[in-house]
Amino acid sequence: MTDDRAAGAPAERSDAIWTVPNALSVARLLLIPVFIWLLLVEESAGWAFVVLFVSGLTDWLDGKLARWLGQSSKLGALLDPAADRLYVIVIPICFGIRDFVPWWMIAVIIGRDVLLFATAPLLSARGITALPTLYVGKAATFALMSAFPWLLAGHIDGWVGTVTYPIGWAFLIWGVGMYVWSMVLYWIQTVAVVRTMPRVARGDRRPDAAESGTER
Repeated sequence: MTDDRAAGAPAERSDAIWTVPNALSVARLLLIPVFIWLLLVEESAGWAFVVLFVSGLTDWLDGKLARWLGQSSKLGALLDPAADRLYVIVIPICFGIRDFVPWWMIAVIIGRDVLLFATAPLLSARGITALPTLYVGKAATFALMSAFPWLLAGHIDGWVGTVTYPIGWAFLIWGVGMYVWSMVLYWIQTVAVVRTMPRVARGDRRPDAAESGTER
């Protein structure tokens, strides 16, 4: 998901834990089991949609508030992308169980993240903890996180479902395409790093690369 804290030059991050943005990120994480229960147990697409809408709103707000209130923190830089990754994994699986989305497409979404995580040890061996953020990756996450509530609304009876269902699929196809392409670009960068940079001693790292961005 887009995050104002990661846009442009990285802001100074504090060691604070109890901040408004962090509270919103924690709330978003706590909404995940609520979403699972509503969609899979209660089979209530309407209330599950409300949960996704609220979680999306908190995702937008935590980045804005971190900048407006000067509350960017190291914990927040971990919580926000962690919540995004969990949503991108949990929601497709739930949709697959409900037969909203084909399993092959879910495998593509989850497989992309697995292949991306596989770059971590290769980069770490060169003293790098993260590659520079690619905006196609941020756009892909935005498209997917937009697709999920639209698709969910598409399973609400009446004109709401009729209108929102094709919109959800449009976002999903667009998002999956960019998601895969961003993975290819990250692997191209990783291969370039492996071929051009020497290994470093354990524990050594390059702060400039590590702080370049967390959203993929």
